[in-house]
Amino acid sequence: MADTMVGVIGGSGVYDIDGLEDAQWQTVETPWGAPSDQVLTGRLGAVRMAFLPRHGRGHVQTPSTVPYRANIDALKRIGVTDVISVSACGSFRDEMAPGDFVIVDQFIDRTFAREKSFFGQGCVAHVSVAHPTCPRLGAACLEAAKGAGITVHDGGTYLAMEGPQFSTLAESRMYREVWKADVIGMTNMPEAKLAREAELCYASVAMITDYDSWHPDHGEVDVTQIIATLMGNADKAKQLVARLPQLLGKDRESCPHGCDKSLDYAILTQPENRDPALVAKLDAVAARVLGA
Repeated sequence: MADTMVGVIGGSGVYDIDGLEDAQWQTVETPWGAPSDQVLTGRLGAVRMAFLPRHGRGHVQTPSTVPYRANIDALKRIGVTDVISVSACGSFRDEMAPGDFVIVDQFIDRTFAREKSFFGQGCVAHVSVAHPTCPRLGAACLEAAKGAGITVHDGGTYLAMEGPQFSTLAESRMYREVWKADVIGMTNMPEAKLAREAELCYASVAMITDYDSWHPDHGEVDVTQIIATLMGNADKAKQLVARLPQLLGKDRESCPHGCDKSLDYAILTQPENRDPALVAKLDAVAARVLGA
């Protein structure tokens, strides 16, 4: 049994956690470069917490330049066991309105300009992301959202686009009508894949800001409207996060869905053929199986 440590990756509008005890910003160095920012650590009750602003304080990283590998490595390196992703998104469903939250459980990855794996030539690994989020952690986020009075939807498919531009009308219609996605955003991939490679439980809380461009009554995305909705969503997100420690508890059992054992059969390169330099870079994310 280990101690729970919740890592929150905050998206647009969410740049800290309210009420942290013993709060301090700390610099975490990783073999994959610098994370988006320092990591804010502390406690909520008996549960250790870590917060990392995905775009950096002041919002300096674009969706494509976010150092996703460094961010996940940094959280794993300081002892995080469970990652909550909080991010803004657009909606493809009338019933998923601006201001609502969605507990995402599936992804369609349309990103193309990002490093998507910790592994590679010299240490090849393939993990399953058939179910890319942790049901246990998602259920806790759902309960926390309901407890905070947030209108929340249980389950949804997140279309991850490269950005930074928003969708064309034709793309928006295709994602909604043909691909049957529910929400669209720019940052949950490859974040979710990397969390699985790092054997971290991962849950995605998508905060709806707009209806993308498909909606006949709303037209194209209005950035002014998005920012106004973001501010309200950020307050809701902080209320959700504040309820998680009580729901998750200090003592953490192994994940019943195997998120923390995802590398058990994933690494194919034989020990004698592994690249020592790459293995050294995996000292945090894959230490359990590589013995680094």
